Amino acid sequence: MVRGHRLWVEQEGAGHPVVLLAGLGPAGSHVVFHPHFDPLAGDHRVIYVDLHGRGRSDRPADLREITFAGDVADVVALLAEVGPAHLYGFSYGGLIAQAVALERPGLVTTLTLANSLHSPEMWQLNHVNINRELGAQFPETWERIQALRRSGLRSTDAPLRAEFAAAAPLVRFYNPGNAALLATEPGARNDELYPLFCGDDVDFVIGGQVPLIPDFRPRLKELAVPLMVLAGRYDRALYPALQREFQTYAPRARFHVLERSGSFGHVEEPGTVLELLRDFWHAS
Repeated sequence: MVRGHRLWVEQEGAGHPVVLLAGLGPAGSHVVFHPHFDPLAGDHRVIYVDLHGRGRSDRPADLREITFAGDVADVVALLAEVGPAHLYGFSYGGLIAQAVALERPGLVTTLTLANSLHSPEMWQLNHVNINRELGAQFPETWERIQALRRSGLRSTDAPLRAEFAAAAPLVRFYNPGNAALLATEPGARNDELYPLFCGDDVDFVIGGQVPLIPDFRPRLKELAVPLMVLAGRYDRALYPALQREFQTYAPRARFHVLERSGSFGHVEEPGTVLELLRDFWHAS
Protein backbone atom coordinates (compact mmCIF):
# COMPACT_ATOMS: atom_id res chain seq x y z
CA MET A 1 0.00 0.00 0.00
CA VAL A 2 1.26 3.47 -0.90
CA ARG A 3 -0.70 6.52 0.23
CA GLY A 4 -3.87 4.49 0.55
CA HIS A 5 -3.77 2.56 -2.72
CA ARG A 6 -2.03 -0.56 -3.93
CA LEU A 7 0.83 -0.26 -6.41
CA TRP A 8 2.18 -3.23 -8.32
CA VAL A 9 5.85 -3.57 -7.38
CA GLU A 10 8.01 -6.32 -8.86
CA GLN A 11 11.54 -7.02 -7.66
CA GLU A 12 14.41 -9.26 -8.66
CA GLY A 13 18.02 -9.61 -7.53
CA ALA A 14 19.85 -8.20 -4.54
CA GLY A 15 22.19 -5.28 -3.98
CA HIS A 16 21.81 -1.53 -4.30
CA PRO A 17 18.24 -0.71 -5.45
CA VAL A 18 17.46 0.43 -8.99
CA VAL A 19 13.95 1.84 -9.49
CA LEU A 20 12.65 1.91 -13.07
CA LEU A 21 9.97 4.49 -13.88
CA ALA A 22 8.09 3.85 -17.11
CA GLY A 23 6.74 6.20 -19.74
CA LEU A 24 4.79 5.78 -22.98
CA GLY A 25 3.23 9.04 -21.95
CA PRO A 26 1.73 8.83 -18.47
CA ALA A 27 -0.27 5.72 -19.36
CA GLY A 28 2.31 2.91 -19.66
CA SER A 29 3.40 0.15 -17.30
CA HIS A 30 6.57 -1.55 -16.11
CA VAL A 31 6.22 -4.18 -18.85
CA VAL A 32 8.08 -1.88 -21.27
CA PHE A 33 11.32 -2.70 -19.38
CA HIS A 34 11.09 -6.50 -19.68
CA PRO A 35 13.30 -8.43 -20.32
CA HIS A 36 15.94 -5.84 -21.11
CA PHE A 37 16.95 -5.00 -17.52
CA ASP A 38 17.10 -8.61 -16.30
CA PRO A 39 20.94 -8.74 -16.34
CA LEU A 40 21.12 -6.00 -13.70
CA ALA A 41 19.56 -8.39 -11.19
CA GLY A 42 22.88 -10.20 -11.00
CA ASP A 43 24.22 -7.54 -8.64
CA HIS A 44 21.40 -5.05 -8.05
CA ARG A 45 17.92 -5.08 -6.57
CA VAL A 46 15.88 -4.15 -9.65
CA ILE A 47 12.47 -2.69 -8.83
CA TYR A 48 9.69 -2.34 -11.39
CA VAL A 49 6.62 -0.33 -10.47
CA ASP A 50 3.25 0.43 -12.04
CA LEU A 51 1.99 3.86 -11.07
CA HIS A 52 -1.51 4.29 -9.65
CA GLY A 53 -4.09 3.53 -12.31
CA ARG A 54 -1.66 1.91 -14.69
CA GLY A 55 -0.68 -1.65 -15.53
CA ARG A 56 -1.39 -4.03 -12.65
CA SER A 57 -1.86 -1.35 -9.99
CA ASP A 58 -5.26 -0.42 -8.61
CA ARG A 59 -7.32 1.99 -10.70
CA PRO A 60 -9.42 4.72 -9.12
CA ALA A 61 -13.08 5.00 -10.05
CA ASP A 62 -12.36 8.50 -11.33
CA LEU A 63 -9.17 8.62 -13.39
CA ARG A 64 -9.03 12.38 -12.94
CA GLU A 65 -7.68 11.64 -9.47
CA ILE A 66 -4.38 10.74 -11.13
CA THR A 67 -2.06 13.74 -11.22
CA PHE A 68 1.62 14.40 -11.75
CA ALA A 69 1.96 15.57 -8.14
CA GLY A 70 0.29 12.36 -7.00
CA ASP A 71 2.68 10.23 -9.06
CA VAL A 72 5.64 12.06 -7.52
CA ALA A 73 4.27 11.57 -4.01
CA ASP A 74 3.77 7.85 -4.67
CA VAL A 75 7.36 7.39 -5.86
CA VAL A 76 8.67 9.33 -2.84
CA ALA A 77 6.65 7.05 -0.54
CA LEU A 78 7.97 3.97 -2.32
CA LEU A 79 11.57 5.17 -2.06
CA ALA A 80 11.10 5.91 1.63
CA GLU A 81 10.49 2.16 2.05
CA VAL A 82 13.13 0.98 -0.42
CA GLY A 83 15.93 3.29 0.70
CA PRO A 84 18.20 5.41 -1.53
CA ALA A 85 18.12 4.07 -5.07
CA HIS A 86 19.39 4.67 -8.58
CA LEU A 87 16.46 6.21 -10.46
CA TYR A 88 15.98 5.41 -14.16
CA GLY A 89 13.28 7.61 -15.61
CA PHE A 90 12.12 6.76 -19.11
CA SER A 91 10.01 9.33 -20.97
CA TYR A 92 7.26 10.52 -18.57
CA GLY A 93 9.02 8.58 -15.82
CA GLY A 94 11.94 10.99 -16.17
CA LEU A 95 9.74 13.94 -15.24
CA ILE A 96 8.75 12.17 -12.03
CA ALA A 97 12.39 11.27 -11.38
CA GLN A 98 13.49 14.90 -11.73
CA ALA A 99 10.86 16.05 -9.25
CA VAL A 100 11.85 13.37 -6.74
CA ALA A 101 15.58 14.09 -7.09
CA LEU A 102 15.00 17.81 -6.55
CA GLU A 103 12.54 17.47 -3.68
CA ARG A 104 14.03 14.48 -1.87
CA PRO A 105 17.69 14.08 -2.94
CA GLY A 106 18.42 11.88 0.06
CA LEU A 107 16.29 9.16 -1.51
CA VAL A 108 18.18 9.20 -4.83
CA THR A 109 21.69 7.86 -5.44
CA THR A 110 21.89 8.73 -9.14
CA LEU A 111 19.45 9.98 -11.74
CA THR A 112 19.27 8.71 -15.33
CA LEU A 113 16.90 10.33 -17.80
CA ALA A 114 16.28 8.23 -20.90
CA ASN A 115 14.43 9.83 -23.84
CA SER A 116 12.78 12.12 -21.33
CA LEU A 117 11.52 15.69 -21.02
CA HIS A 118 12.30 18.76 -18.96
CA SER A 119 9.09 20.77 -19.43
CA PRO A 120 5.60 20.98 -20.91
CA GLU A 121 7.14 23.04 -23.72
CA MET A 122 9.35 20.08 -24.61
CA TRP A 123 6.29 17.82 -24.60
CA GLN A 124 4.65 20.10 -27.16
CA LEU A 125 7.79 20.20 -29.33
CA ASN A 126 7.87 16.40 -29.22
CA HIS A 127 4.51 16.27 -31.01
CA VAL A 128 5.42 19.06 -33.41
CA ASN A 129 8.38 17.02 -34.64
CA ILE A 130 6.42 13.76 -34.81
CA ASN A 131 3.87 15.49 -37.04
CA ARG A 132 6.60 16.99 -39.21
CA GLU A 133 8.11 13.53 -39.69
CA LEU A 134 4.73 12.00 -40.50
CA GLY A 135 4.01 14.70 -43.06
CA ALA A 136 7.38 14.14 -44.72
CA GLN A 137 7.65 10.35 -44.58
CA PHE A 138 4.00 9.27 -44.60
CA PRO A 139 2.18 11.92 -46.66
CA GLU A 140 -0.73 9.57 -47.33
CA THR A 141 -1.15 8.96 -43.58
CA TRP A 142 -0.86 12.67 -42.85
CA GLU A 143 -3.57 13.42 -45.42
CA ARG A 144 -5.91 10.97 -43.71
CA ILE A 145 -5.10 12.52 -40.31
CA GLN A 146 -5.91 15.98 -41.62
CA ALA A 147 -9.16 14.77 -43.16
CA LEU A 148 -10.22 13.16 -39.88
CA ARG A 149 -9.44 16.37 -38.00
CA ARG A 150 -11.51 18.37 -40.46
CA SER A 151 -14.39 16.03 -39.66
CA GLY A 152 -14.17 17.12 -36.02
CA LEU A 153 -12.22 14.24 -34.48
CA ARG A 154 -9.59 14.80 -31.81
CA SER A 155 -6.22 13.08 -31.89
CA THR A 156 -7.10 10.61 -29.11
CA ASP A 157 -10.28 9.44 -30.89
CA ALA A 158 -9.92 5.85 -32.11
CA PRO A 159 -9.60 6.50 -35.89
CA LEU A 160 -6.83 9.07 -35.38
CA ARG A 161 -5.08 6.92 -32.77
CA ALA A 162 -4.95 4.11 -35.32
CA GLU A 163 -3.32 6.37 -37.92
CA PHE A 164 -0.67 7.60 -35.50
CA ALA A 165 -0.01 4.08 -34.23
CA ALA A 166 0.56 2.70 -37.73
CA ALA A 167 3.41 5.17 -38.29
CA ALA A 168 4.89 4.85 -34.78
CA PRO A 169 7.61 2.31 -35.68
CA LEU A 170 9.22 4.81 -38.08
CA VAL A 171 9.00 7.68 -35.61
CA ARG A 172 10.07 5.75 -32.54
CA PHE A 173 12.67 3.21 -33.70
CA TYR A 174 16.03 3.14 -35.45
CA ASN A 175 14.91 -0.12 -37.07
CA PRO A 176 11.11 -0.13 -37.39
CA GLY A 177 11.21 -3.92 -37.12
CA ASN A 178 12.41 -3.56 -33.53
CA ALA A 179 8.94 -2.38 -32.55
CA ALA A 180 8.10 -6.08 -32.30
CA LEU A 181 10.57 -6.34 -29.38
CA LEU A 182 8.51 -4.00 -27.23
CA ALA A 183 6.82 -6.13 -24.59
CA THR A 184 3.20 -5.60 -23.65
CA GLU A 185 0.32 -7.39 -21.96
CA PRO A 186 -3.44 -6.86 -21.69
CA GLY A 187 -4.11 -3.71 -19.68
CA ALA A 188 -0.49 -2.55 -19.76
CA ARG A 189 -1.48 0.83 -21.19
CA ASN A 190 -4.36 2.81 -19.75
CA ASP A 191 -5.87 4.31 -22.90
CA GLU A 192 -8.71 5.90 -20.92
CA LEU A 193 -6.24 7.87 -18.78
CA TYR A 194 -4.19 9.21 -21.68
CA PRO A 195 -6.67 11.82 -23.05
CA LEU A 196 -7.62 12.92 -19.53
CA PHE A 197 -4.03 13.42 -18.46
CA CYS A 198 -2.61 14.79 -21.73
CA GLY A 199 -5.64 16.44 -23.33
CA ASP A 200 -7.85 14.83 -25.94
CA ASP A 201 -6.01 16.56 -28.81
CA VAL A 202 -2.52 16.10 -27.36
CA ASP A 203 -0.86 15.26 -30.68
CA PHE A 204 -1.48 18.88 -31.65
CA VAL A 205 -2.05 20.81 -28.39
CA ILE A 206 -1.08 19.51 -24.95
CA GLY A 207 -3.77 19.74 -22.29
CA GLY A 208 -5.04 18.08 -19.14
CA GLN A 209 -2.34 17.66 -16.52
CA VAL A 210 0.60 18.22 -18.86
CA PRO A 211 0.67 22.06 -18.77
CA LEU A 212 0.66 21.82 -14.95
CA ILE A 213 3.92 19.86 -14.85
CA PRO A 214 6.80 22.08 -13.70
CA ASP A 215 9.42 23.37 -16.10
CA PHE A 216 12.50 21.80 -14.53
CA ARG A 217 15.08 23.70 -16.58
CA PRO A 218 15.64 26.55 -14.08
CA ARG A 219 16.16 24.04 -11.26
CA LEU A 220 18.37 21.43 -12.92
CA LYS A 221 21.48 23.28 -11.70
CA GLU A 222 20.24 22.53 -8.16
CA LEU A 223 20.46 18.76 -8.61
CA ALA A 224 22.51 17.31 -5.78
CA VAL A 225 22.83 13.86 -7.35
CA PRO A 226 24.80 12.72 -10.42
CA LEU A 227 22.80 12.97 -13.65
CA MET A 228 23.09 11.02 -16.91
CA VAL A 229 20.99 11.70 -20.01
CA LEU A 230 20.45 9.10 -22.74
CA ALA A 231 19.18 10.10 -26.18
CA GLY A 232 18.41 8.07 -29.29
CA ARG A 233 20.00 9.27 -32.50
CA TYR A 234 16.87 8.24 -34.44
CA ASP A 235 14.29 9.36 -31.90
CA ARG A 236 12.03 11.58 -34.01
CA ALA A 237 9.94 12.49 -30.96
CA LEU A 238 12.29 13.51 -28.14
CA TYR A 239 15.10 14.08 -30.59
CA PRO A 240 18.80 14.66 -29.73
CA ALA A 241 18.72 18.45 -30.13
CA LEU A 242 16.06 18.60 -27.41
CA GLN A 243 17.94 16.14 -25.21
CA ARG A 244 21.11 18.22 -25.37
CA GLU A 245 19.24 21.02 -23.62
CA PHE A 246 19.60 19.07 -20.39
CA GLN A 247 23.34 19.73 -20.56
CA THR A 248 22.73 23.46 -20.99
CA TYR A 249 20.88 23.58 -17.68
CA ALA A 250 22.88 20.86 -15.91
CA PRO A 251 26.43 21.24 -17.30
CA ARG A 252 27.86 18.47 -15.13
CA ALA A 253 25.48 15.88 -16.57
CA ARG A 254 26.79 12.98 -18.59
CA PHE A 255 25.24 12.93 -22.05
CA HIS A 256 25.21 9.95 -24.41
CA VAL A 257 23.62 9.45 -27.81
CA LEU A 258 22.73 5.85 -28.65
CA GLU A 259 23.63 5.59 -32.31
CA ARG A 260 21.30 2.73 -33.26
CA SER A 261 18.26 3.67 -31.20
CA GLY A 262 15.07 5.66 -31.44
CA SER A 263 12.87 6.32 -28.42
CA PHE A 264 13.58 2.94 -26.81
CA GLY A 265 17.31 2.62 -26.24
CA HIS A 266 16.82 -0.16 -23.70
CA VAL A 267 15.01 -2.17 -26.40
CA GLU A 268 17.26 -1.47 -29.40
CA GLU A 269 20.64 -1.26 -27.62
CA PRO A 270 20.14 -2.94 -24.23
CA GLY A 271 23.76 -3.97 -23.87
CA THR A 272 24.99 -0.42 -24.43
CA VAL A 273 22.43 1.02 -22.00
CA LEU A 274 23.40 -1.42 -19.25
CA GLU A 275 27.11 -0.79 -19.83
CA LEU A 276 26.57 2.97 -19.58
CA LEU A 277 24.53 2.54 -16.40
CA ARG A 278 27.12 0.35 -14.71
CA ASP A 279 29.91 2.76 -15.61
CA PHE A 280 27.87 5.74 -14.38
CA TRP A 281 26.98 4.08 -11.11
CA HIS A 282 30.56 2.92 -10.50
CA ALA A 283 31.94 6.41 -11.15
CA SER A 284 29.35 7.98 -8.86
